[in-house]
Amino acid sequence: MHKYSDDGWKAANKYGRTLIFAHRGANREAAENTRTAFDKAFAYAIDGIETDIQLSRDEVAVLWHDRFLGKLPGLADKHIDDFDYAQLSAMDFAGHFGQGIKAESLMRLQDYLDAYRKRCRLLLEIKNRDWEARARHETKVRQTLDMVGTVQDDRIIVSSFDLASLVYAQQYRPGFPLVYNFEPYQTLDDAGRVLQEHPFLHGLCLPIEILDEAFVRLLRSQDKSIAVYTCNSEAEISAALNLGVDILISDIPQKALGMRDA
Repeated sequence: MHKYSDDGWKAANKYGRTLIFAHRGANREAAENTRTAFDKAFAYAIDGIETDIQLSRDEVAVLWHDRFLGKLPGLADKHIDDFDYAQLSAMDFAGHFGQGIKAESLMRLQDYLDAYRKRCRLLLEIKNRDWEARARHETKVRQTLDMVGTVQDDRIIVSSFDLASLVYAQQYRPGFPLVYNFEPYQTLDDAGRVLQEHPFLHGLCLPIEILDEAFVRLLRSQDKSIAVYTCNSEAEISAALNLGVDILISDIPQKALGMRDA
C-alpha cells in the first residue's frame, strides 16, 4: 500500500510492512496501561504495544499516561509523583473504566517488561514533566534503560517528547534506539533541524495530522524510522499505510491490522 509520487519515489519500510502497535494496550476494552488492557491486546495479531513511564515519589518506574490522577476519585489535582509506590499500589487504577470492572493496581515497568518483552515489540514513552526536577528526568531514563538492558532488532524502543531526556539517554547508553515524539505544531523545518543536530536519533514519532510525503521523504533520506500516533479513523490509518510508516499506533489495532492485511 505504498504511495508512488510522480517521480517514482516510494517509501521504503524498515520492517517490510507497517507494524501495528496497540496504544496503551487494548484501551477501549479495558483501562489503559493495565495488565488486562495489555493481555486483551493479544486477542489480535498485534506487532507491539506502546505504553507510558512515570516515576513515583520514591522513584519506582510505573505505567501511567496522564499529567494528573483525575481518573481516580478525589485526586484531580494530584500527580503520580505525589505518592510513594506503596500508596499508589493500594489505589484502583481500573475502576474509572466502568461499573463492575475488576480493581487493578498500578503496573511497575519491571513487571511489564518481564511479562511482555518476549511476546511482542515494545515502545516505551518516558513522560518527563515540566514540574519535575531534571535529576528525576535523568533517574527515569537510567531506570528505563537499565531495566531494558540490551535489545536486538529494535524490539524495544524508547521515546519522549522531552528532547533533553533523549540526549541524556544517548550519553548514558550510546546506540540505544531512541525516538523523538513531535507535537502537532512542529514543522518539517523543525524535523530537519532536530535530525541535523541529533543524528543519533533512531527516528521520529509524528502525530497523524502532520504526517505527509515531505516528512517521509526527509526521514527516509536519512534512514530514520517513522512512527505515527494515534491512527483511529479509516482515513488516518489509510494515510499512514499509504505512506509506508514503520510503526502505526492505534487505539483500535484490530481495525489497523484488518486494513493493513486486506
